[in-house]
Amino acid sequence: MPHSKDESRSRGAGRPTQVPGAAGVAELAVVGAGPAGLAAAVTAADHGLGVVLLDAADAPGGQYYRSPAPGLGATRPQALHHHWRAFTDLSARLAAHRGTGAVRHLTRHQVWTVERAGDGEWILHAVTGDDRETRTAVRARRIVLATGAHERQLPFPGWTLPGVVSAAGAQAMLKSGLVLPGHRIVVAGSGPLLQAVAASLTRAGASVPAVVEAAGYGAYARAPRVLAGNPGKAVEGARYGAELARAGVRMLTRRAVTEVHGSERVEAVTVSRVDSRWRPVAGTGRRIACDALAVGHGLVPQLDLALAAGCSTRTGPDGSHAVTVGRSLATTVVGVWAAGESIGIGGVELALCEGELAALSVVREVRGTVRAKDARRAVALVRARLRMRDFADLMGVVHRPGDGWSQWLADDTEVCRCEEVTAGQIRTACEELGAGDTRTAKLLTRAGMGWCQGRTCGFAVRELAAAHGSGTAPGGPDRRPLACPVKLGTLAGLADPG
Repeated sequence: MPHSKDESRSRGAGRPTQVPGAAGVAELAVVGAGPAGLAAAVTAADHGLGVVLLDAADAPGGQYYRSPAPGLGATRPQALHHHWRAFTDLSARLAAHRGTGAVRHLTRHQVWTVERAGDGEWILHAVTGDDRETRTAVRARRIVLATGAHERQLPFPGWTLPGVVSAAGAQAMLKSGLVLPGHRIVVAGSGPLLQAVAASLTRAGASVPAVVEAAGYGAYARAPRVLAGNPGKAVEGARYGAELARAGVRMLTRRAVTEVHGSERVEAVTVSRVDSRWRPVAGTGRRIACDALAVGHGLVPQLDLALAAGCSTRTGPDGSHAVTVGRSLATTVVGVWAAGESIGIGGVELALCEGELAALSVVREVRGTVRAKDARRAVALVRARLRMRDFADLMGVVHRPGDGWSQWLADDTEVCRCEEVTAGQIRTACEELGAGDTRTAKLLTRAGMGWCQGRTCGFAVRELAAAHGSGTAPGGPDRRPLACPVKLGTLAGLADPG
């Protein structure tokens, strides 16, 4: 287990703490303890595999199943969640497997890269501890990547004011801290997450004057086959709609927040009608008073570790890149599987399905065969996955950002908050300094080179560079050698033969 801070410092960057599985090497390493990772880990352990489950958080559940800290005294955390029974079942199975040693659950372990060892095994490098100075190396024969997603943000004037939070961030504040970002909160952006966030906020006592959706919901009706295959989604949408209507929340479609007003913090937002390309329609702006804005434009798969492993990606219906997998969820790299949001945004039910399916695929490879009932279960999971993936693709098409959103921006609107790079600076780099692509625009402006490494501004920088530079979109995802910030001493320590 990790050494103390003093022990770590006494060794400099030090040799990594080794976390072995059986015989020093885990049969399977699962990265991420969200819904997909939990399902993969416990299913593999159910079938007798030795599993190491690595996660950056203190407790399992991921972003979706965030729970209040024990000290907050929450008596009904399930009130903030759907599918709570699935989580409690997985948690109980995980606890049982931890008790027998079948699963080593390593909390607060941030995996920052993976590499293939000379013997064909995988080494997962992680940092842990309060100061992230302790190195951990996990060796495994196979990997399931369940690394989840991060939220896509589109900048607009005023989005850096205090009181503007991401939609998923508002939900995380409520789930983990039982706090609200404000009292009167506008929820805006695009995607089905908005309704869920608005419902959670109203249940917690906030006033939500409006949910502002840049897309429209009519496109769903043009896909009756997909809707018929996923009837629960229509029911869920209707339930949210009824709940929000009872709470007095207005649903404003084909509209977007195009400006935030306030001096010290948010005081109001301007909501404008947008056309099918998300261009604001002149003269349609209306102010809504509020003290907070929760905004998000969908989720983007987290790909850093998959790219480090050499996995191929594909472009999804929403324009984002996702890991390419086959029917059994194996990636294009031998020994690596992926599940959940890393292979495309689809929601918790799909993530649970894919985590179990990936684990059964690993079991089949390890054992050479599976029992008849497990084979039947895998077939059922494949069918369910294809049905739910159809709906996920439909969501991606419906809520994909239109290319006209950049017309919301003034030249002095910050796009990269870490480096304080404005839209005008990026446009100048492209139109006057010759930046013809995203990389050159970044080199000239430092956009995307800050602490978040482009996770917040990356989409916006790419879109602006494409619009004002060569006019072509980038051909692949951003590639970073590190999945999280790592100290130079940690990197130097990799040269230690120990």
